[in-house]
Amino acid sequence: MKTTKNQGSMPLTATFLRTLLGVSIAFALTACNGDDGDMGAPGMNGQDGMNGQDGANGSPSFSPATFFISNNGADNAGTVSVVDQNAGLLKTLSSANNEGIDLDPLSNLVHAGDSSLGSVRTLCHVASRSDGAMYQANTDRDITGAATGLTNPKGIEVVQGAGLILIADFNGMRISVFGSAAAGNVAPLAETMTTAKPWDLSYDEINDRLFVALTDGTVAVYDDYVAGGFMAMPARVITPSDETQMAMSVNIHGIVYDRSRDKLVLSDVGDAASASDGAIYVIGNASSVDGNVTVERSISGASTLLGNPVDIVLSGSDLRVAEKSNDAILVFSNIFSGPSGDVAPSLVTPATKPESLVEMSASMTYSDVSDIWEANTTLRGVAVSSNPSSASATTGMVGRFSSALNAQLTRFDHGISIESVTFDLAGDSYTTFDDTTTAMGGIAIANRVATLRDDESYTPSRDRMIAGASTGLIAPKGLDVSSEKGLIFVAENNATSPGILIFSSCAAGDISPLLSLVPSGSARPWDVDYDTLTDKAFVALTNGTVAVFDQVSAKIAAGTTTISGEDRLITPAVSGVAIAAPTNIHGIDYDPASDSLILSDVGSAADATDGKLYVLPAAKAASGLTDVAVNIAGANSMLGNPVDIMFDGKNLFVAEKSNGLVMRFDNILVSAGGDVSPDVSIAYPAPESVAIIPTYLYRTE
Repeated sequence: MKTTKNQGSMPLTATFLRTLLGVSIAFALTACNGDDGDMGAPGMNGQDGMNGQDGANGSPSFSPATFFISNNGADNAGTVSVVDQNAGLLKTLSSANNEGIDLDPLSNLVHAGDSSLGSVRTLCHVASRSDGAMYQANTDRDITGAATGLTNPKGIEVVQGAGLILIADFNGMRISVFGSAAAGNVAPLAETMTTAKPWDLSYDEINDRLFVALTDGTVAVYDDYVAGGFMAMPARVITPSDETQMAMSVNIHGIVYDRSRDKLVLSDVGDAASASDGAIYVIGNASSVDGNVTVERSISGASTLLGNPVDIVLSGSDLRVAEKSNDAILVFSNIFSGPSGDVAPSLVTPATKPESLVEMSASMTYSDVSDIWEANTTLRGVAVSSNPSSASATTGMVGRFSSALNAQLTRFDHGISIESVTFDLAGDSYTTFDDTTTAMGGIAIANRVATLRDDESYTPSRDRMIAGASTGLIAPKGLDVSSEKGLIFVAENNATSPGILIFSSCAAGDISPLLSLVPSGSARPWDVDYDTLTDKAFVALTNGTVAVFDQVSAKIAAGTTTISGEDRLITPAVSGVAIAAPTNIHGIDYDPASDSLILSDVGSAADATDGKLYVLPAAKAASGLTDVAVNIAGANSMLGNPVDIMFDGKNLFVAEKSNGLVMRFDNILVSAGGDVSPDVSIAYPAPESVAIIPTYLYRTE
């Protein structure tokens, strides 16, 4: 029988309720003016309802984040799991390496391995790689071979500002140091021998201090490590100890340093054969302590699930642990506070034989050097490549000048005849070169030239090349780099197979291009500017026109390898009439902020007076004859062969080869044009290209 509850009354049937309601209404109609009767006695309370089901326990609240886990089990060694903050799987990648893992400033994954030969592989732009993506020779690169000296590389760290990879080589009992741009079978830049086998390391770049986790239970500390020439002996050795100064640690593996707190966090696997004797230690005042140091906090015991905690990573104050023997990722929240002892982790997620892990940092939001949006970008300098017709003191040199063009600051020597230069957001330089004797060209990628390599030379321990028959590089000229997409665009100018050749910015050696853009009519390109936002490549052609290719990276992703014929062809014009010959477009720079295309025209290469600069508006949609908004030419301009240009958001820098000048034309987009002089200039022998160096390229962690 269905019942309802009425406060202060006992359960009533529906029939009785309807009868009572009718009687009440009738009484009210016949006795409106009568007195109300007394209230009856309260009825009994109704029966209590049943309790609802318990809700599910919620997961700990962690800030959204992405982590990469190196796996090293019998069935998953060589794979990398990409997970969220709760260790939920997002995708899986394969590098074929199985040990320590880190990320460089451009979100490329650096992965050590010792399953066969010692190896350090770089997987390009892993955030955008699809689920199941594998290491590819024409996209990624590897440091491996007898010359490297690598035997069992375990933990690694990419030093962001200095552009170094530090490697804990376990059986080699050393720290091996390579430049982060290096590739192939190359010798290390330096080696630091250790007193015990190292497993992992943590580097404080701000203070140039290296902490090395040794498997004898100690931590070696090297002060002024890089500045001191990768010194051979540690300044201090830390041994985690209890209150009585008795050593607690046995076999340290994971290590991470928190500079803001000056604390070290260490993981100790104890006996590698035991799945229950692992521990975590927190060391205070890590930058200065020495000897047996009382730990601020220690965590161990059955509840911790610590058996073989082989690696750790800090995310704020949350410590994530790769617990290998118990097949889990453990999270200990607030690692710097709380009691010591048998503390259960805040989160436990199954993971098969995790070996190492790293958190992905926020992606860069800066513009590439050829795509500056802001009109007031501060420059650290201006780089200029020199290419004299016969060998001289500046052959192969990239000089760095002040942004005011009133002084040369430094130079970098490639040791070969070079063409054009540009930079990625990490500060590495990309320089084209050719050898007319062998009819072979290539790209030299040199480590941190924009920021650190003062008066240095190309060295395989730090730098690498893309060159060989498979590349198609014979007479490469201008080039552009997209740091966001991980692509290099090269204008290949040879008469037989001209086009834009596109390579992975992580690649090395004799590899094929990912995509070739072939302008119609066998037109020969001299320079290229790629706009990441619109996915367009603007190509300067020596026949006086500009070819535009749309959806370039999208077509690479779709598997396209060759595009024959541009989507649009732009012909610079004045009052609807094409600019008269001789016209020979060389330099090109697209400004995304104003949708303007800036061009340099060398005219006749034999004439040192007929060069021009153009600004074309509404460039994204331009096609056919397009009137220029700014046209600079004449004797005062000193434009003869302006072979390259670069725009800083406000002013235009010009490499004027025939007159041996580097020039700057200010406020170029609103210039009145005509025969105007450059605002500043400096003499330099045979400048071939120019590239700006924004101050935001110069940074550490």
